This record gives sequence, C-alpha cells and structure tokens, in this order.
Amino acid sequence: MGLGALLLAIIVAGVSLYVWYSRSLAPVSSSKTTQLFAVSEGTSVHQVADGLKSLDLIRSQSAFIIYIDLHGYRDKLQAGTYKLSPSLSARVIAGMMAGGQIDKNWITILPGKRLGEIKQAFKQVGYSDSEIDAAFTPSVYKDEPLIAELPAGASLEGLLYPDSFQRADTTPASTIVRESIEEMQSKLAPDIINGFKQHGLTTYQGITLASIVYQESGSSAIEPKVAQVFLLRLKDGMRLQSNVTADYAADIAGLPRNVNIDSPYNTYLHDGLPPGPISNMSVDALEAVAHPAPTDYLFFVVGQDCTVHFSHTQAEHDAAIQKYGLGCSQ
Repeated sequence: MGLGALLLAIIVAGVSLYVWYSRSLAPVSSSKTTQLFAVSEGTSVHQVADGLKSLDLIRSQSAFIIYIDLHGYRDKLQAGTYKLSPSLSARVIAGMMAGGQIDKNWITILPGKRLGEIKQAFKQVGYSDSEIDAAFTPSVYKDEPLIAELPAGASLEGLLYPDSFQRADTTPASTIVRESIEEMQSKLAPDIINGFKQHGLTTYQGITLASIVYQESGSSAIEPKVAQVFLLRLKDGMRLQSNVTADYAADIAGLPRNVNIDSPYNTYLHDGLPPGPISNMSVDALEAVAHPAPTDYLFFVVGQDCTVHFSHTQAEHDAAIQKYGLGCSQ
C-alpha cells in the first residue's frame, strides 16, 4: 500500500470513528418519557453506563465512557436519583451526573444498603442530620407490626425496603421511612413467614438471614442455593462463616475488614445468626430463605471467574478454592 493510500485509509478510519462517536452520543429517541435512575456511592463508570444502556437511555456504553474520560468526569459522577429520558443526549446525562443535578422530588433506597448509606440518600435531598436521626428511630413506628416485633435495642437495619419514593419539600423524612417499612411489611407475605417458621426462624431471623444471602449471592438466580447452604449449616450446628457478616462488623466499627474481628456479627467467631440484618434486601432473597433450593451443599466460594462454586465437604471446598481462587477478579 502506497503512502497516499495509507493516509487515505487513516483519514477514512478517523472520520468513521468520529461519525460513530457523535451518533453514539446522540439521544436514543425523541421520547420525553422520564425514568428514575439511581447512582449509589462507589458505583463505577462502567456500572453506570451498563445501567443506562439497559434502560435504553444511551446508545453506547463505550461512547459514554469515552466521553466521561475525555471530559474528566470519571471521579465526579455524584450519587443520587436522576430523572432522565431517551430524549437527553449522553453528553447531557454525563453533565447532569457530574454536576449532581439529582431530582430532589424523589429519594431512592437501593437494595443491599446499610442504614448509614440510606441516611446519606436522605441527606442528599436536603434533610438535616437531626431530622434524619429522628426519622430513623424505631419507636416512631411502633404501631407498625414489623417494628412492634423487633427485639429490644434493634435498629431499622434491614427493614427499609428498596424503592423510589416521591417527596415534596414539606414531606417529613419519617413519612418516607414509614412508606419503606410498610412496603417491607407487604413483601412479608404469609407464605414467606410460614416458610421462615418451617426452618425454625422468626420473621426477624428470616430477614437477618435474607440480608446475608443477598450480600453473598450477587444474583437472585443462586440465592435459593446459598440460602440452603446457610440453613443446613444452622441445622447441623455449623457456624455460618460468612465473610459479609465479618465485613459488616468491621465497617460499623470503622476498622479494616478481617474475619477475626471481635463482634457478635462475625459468624466466623460466633454460632448461629448475627444479632440482626446487615443490610436491606430484595424480595427474592426473602423468598430464597423461605423456600431454599432442594440441595445438600454445605460450602460455597466465589472464584476469580466470578462464578459461585458449591461443595459438599471441606475437602471439596478447599479444592474449589485451590482451582478457582478467591474473589471475583472482574
């Protein structure tokens, strides 16, 4: 290929790339229909891009990420709930997130979040620390059946169901908290509560185990198998040895994560369930505990291939760790 032909090919490729990039940043459609999109603390740019694409709010994850990087937004995307529509370009959406233009008429409680993280969501829409602290006091909702059955000294950890709640400037924080509690109560159908009882669990214990199952699973598809592992271990008098309980213990104590932390929440050191939930969860996790998979595994590990590998014996479990490693590497 001659020099002229090579230069022409480079120019054509460059023009094609520019055309693709420009078109990929354009609005998906002219529809003004709005959707709420929540970004939580610690969410990566790739996760944001994937979420936007799954809702058909952007044309291309790659183009969105390139735009973010070219404009120095990677570390500037702010947590909160955004009201978006397909008529907005990727440029506009990125700018809104970098500028923190959240929709304060809505507050989103995401699944798998601890109370401290949920309180931050309330703070982002303008509630004061004092109002938040008052709204998160369990005794305020003692007329709610779910709260009336709480053990003495228990907090609202794990009891605020994840959803988006509409609010006005005059809406008390306690109104949103109550709506979330009532939604959680509605998810605890008789079938789920009876399922807990069949496994020897109270409603609160079932919720506690569901929070662990949610955190350990990463996917609703495997939650019933993970739930069965923990239920069998409880039945057989084995410690749960759940890393996420040790992580929770360390996080609330403000200490580095380790499985030897001295805390009643650390199921490596203590028998049975921890004192209470370690986060909120989805209804799928509640159903998984009520109706676990008909398996007899006693161990599982998340390998570096990001797959959960189940085992029957300690020897099989050790072999799985040796083969697949520990922790998702993606």
